[in-house]
Amino acid sequence: MVTEAFEFVAVPFNSDGWGPPDASDVSSSASPTSVAAANLLPNVPFASFSRSDKLGRVADWTRNLSNPSARPNTGSKSDPSAVFDFSAFAIDEGFGLASSGGNPDEDAAFRLVDGKPPPRPKFGPKWRFNPHHNRNQLPQRRDEEVEAKKRDAEKERARRDRLYNNNRNNIHHQRREAAAFKSSVDIQPEWNMLEQIPFSTFSKLSYTVQEPEDLLLCGGLEYYNRLFDRITPKNERRLERFKNRNFFKVTTSDDPVIRRLAKEDKATVFATDAILAALMCAPRSVYSWDIIIQRVGNKLFFDKRDGSQLDLLSVHETSQEPLPESKDDINSAHSLGVEAAYINQNFSQQVLVRDGKKETFDEANPFANEGEEIASVAYRYRRWKLDDNMHLVARCELQSVADLNNQRSFLTLNALNEFDPKYSGVDWRQKLETQRGAVLATELKNNGNKLAKWTAQALLANADMMKIGFVSRVHPRDHFNHVILSVLGYKPKDFAGQINLNTSNMWGIVKSIVDLCMKLSEGKYVLVKDPSKPQVRIYEVPPDAFENDYVEEPLPEDEQVQPTEENTEGAEASVAATKETEEKKADDAQA
Repeated sequence: MVTEAFEFVAVPFNSDGWGPPDASDVSSSASPTSVAAANLLPNVPFASFSRSDKLGRVADWTRNLSNPSARPNTGSKSDPSAVFDFSAFAIDEGFGLASSGGNPDEDAAFRLVDGKPPPRPKFGPKWRFNPHHNRNQLPQRRDEEVEAKKRDAEKERARRDRLYNNNRNNIHHQRREAAAFKSSVDIQPEWNMLEQIPFSTFSKLSYTVQEPEDLLLCGGLEYYNRLFDRITPKNERRLERFKNRNFFKVTTSDDPVIRRLAKEDKATVFATDAILAALMCAPRSVYSWDIIIQRVGNKLFFDKRDGSQLDLLSVHETSQEPLPESKDDINSAHSLGVEAAYINQNFSQQVLVRDGKKETFDEANPFANEGEEIASVAYRYRRWKLDDNMHLVARCELQSVADLNNQRSFLTLNALNEFDPKYSGVDWRQKLETQRGAVLATELKNNGNKLAKWTAQALLANADMMKIGFVSRVHPRDHFNHVILSVLGYKPKDFAGQINLNTSNMWGIVKSIVDLCMKLSEGKYVLVKDPSKPQVRIYEVPPDAFENDYVEEPLPEDEQVQPTEENTEGAEASVAATKETEEKKADDAQA
């Protein structure tokens, strides 16, 4: 058996340190194989080191070789990563790959080491959202994922609600949606409900009426004192009380002038400005109110009950902040309504010129007696044409008169009242001078229905200007003493445009209610605003309904008149005599 001789490769000796020597250090007498190996030594991935150094990495797997052309190939030893650079690997006959056939282009494009960039470090806190956190978990069912998302959304919603409730000024009150309002009138079981009209139908109505004609002007007006236009929160004015002046809240059917006009057949429908304003602004109302409708022959009368909700002024009716429900609380809806009514009456008389000239009209006040001190008020009886066979007469009120541009101008006087800045969120004493628009916007949000009704009454009375006063309590817990902080004036038509009050829609609501009531038979009806839903209902009631609303309460025992002793003895004797006669009758019956 013939065997080939095995040739041992000569290993060069490195006298300077460890590792193979440089190609320049190899002697010329060395074999060609050793010389070729020496020439390939710079491409072998060994980092240069000395005996005193510790071994670092053998190979660098983190280098990015995806774009080797962008990096200049210097090949210098100063580059610490040059020894790991295989991009310039020289292919020769000793180290060629069989599959490539020695093609340098194919070998340069081939990479054994992963060239992807290393993953970015996860900086930041641990609670940051990581979409790949639960990648290794088993996939959940689709319905379970939906339920999990719903639970997470519900938790987030509850957290936001908790945050909202904690940030509110008054965290002890419930939300306004949960507040329960009572009906303005007790619905009796014998009443028959005829119609139920939602407010959504009112918003679509529109009707245009012609300019009305003035039939009569009664009463007397005092002139407005312009000094009140200069009042600011810094020089506030104390609100006075006018106990000696009489204010009249007479319903339609009790008005002697309207009775006279009905006999003269001046119209078919009769009402007051307060009742018409309640109908016109019904979609803005939240509290319950009621109007009595009487159909007499071909006439239609819109009345109000004595002590009706229409005689009071609502406060914070359209606000989202609930008011205390107890009537004994000074900030309850009923207590604030009574307080606002008194403030409005006193304010309308205080801003007038004292002992000045008065403007008188055709007739005197139809409700006042001789020698009686009455408030400054004028009643304007106006007639509108609803269609060819139907006219409406309404009694409209004016509170004052002024000379504007050398012309006589009629005014309406009303007052907004602030009872506690915590409920509205705006302190009038701080914002009225600098941010009047913000104060008015807040009042439009909290008392939108009341301001709309005042504007409607000013439009019905054809007032040239409506004065609105801002009256506040001296102290939030004192509901007897008030101060006037400011007085602003607006033209009714311009103000109606600001609060988005459409006159065509107002008359469309009135026309639809009138047409509906004219189809009813003669009798008495009541229109009630639902206390919890945006709708009104019409009930048929007995003719004597609301006439005996006053119930006399029995006196306490200590205030009752006690009978005398003689009367008591006589009463005892009569009782004893009746007992004896009853016993005798019983004995005779047994015999």
